[in-house]
Amino acid sequence: METGKIEAMIAPSLDAMGYRVVRVAVTGGRRATLQIMVERRDEQAMTVEDCAEISRTVSALLDVADPIAGAYTLEVSSPGIDRPLVRREDFARFAGFEAKIELNAPQDGRRRFRGKLLGVEGDAVRLLVDDAPVAVPLAAVARAKLVLTDALLAASRAEPRH
Repeated sequence: METGKIEAMIAPSLDAMGYRVVRVAVTGGRRATLQIMVERRDEQAMTVEDCAEISRTVSALLDVADPIAGAYTLEVSSPGIDRPLVRREDFARFAGFEAKIELNAPQDGRRRFRGKLLGVEGDAVRLLVDDAPVAVPLAAVARAKLVLTDALLAASRAEPRH
C-alpha cells in the first residue's frame, strides 16, 4: 500500500476544505488501519466534527479510486500538541520548541537526539543539544516529534501563528 499515492489523492480535496495532511500511515495486523493525520490550515484546534467531515470525504475518494486491496479501517485524527514532525516546513515552523529526532543510521555514534529546534539550514535540521548546535541531514530522519513541555503547552493555548 503506497501511502504517498494515497496522500497525493486526498490532499487536494482536504486542502480545498481548509486542512493540511500531516501524515498518512498504514498499520498492519488482522485488519489494516489507514491512519490519516490532519490539521486545520487556520491552526485552530481540530474538532470531532472536523474529523467526521474529513472521514466522509476521504472515504468517498478512496471508494472511487480503491487504492487499498482488502478490508481496512480508516482512522482520522489530529496531530496533537506533541505532534510528529514530518515535512521540512514542520522543522522550521516549530523552531524554538524541544523535539526528539531519531535517525535511520547513526551520526557521530548517535541515532537519537533531543534538543531545541533551531530550524532548517540547507538540507539539515538544526538542534541545540546540551548547549551545542547539531545538524542532522533531513533525509536521514526516521522519526521526529515535538516534546510536550510547558512552553509548548503555553503556545498551544495562545493565538494561532500565521
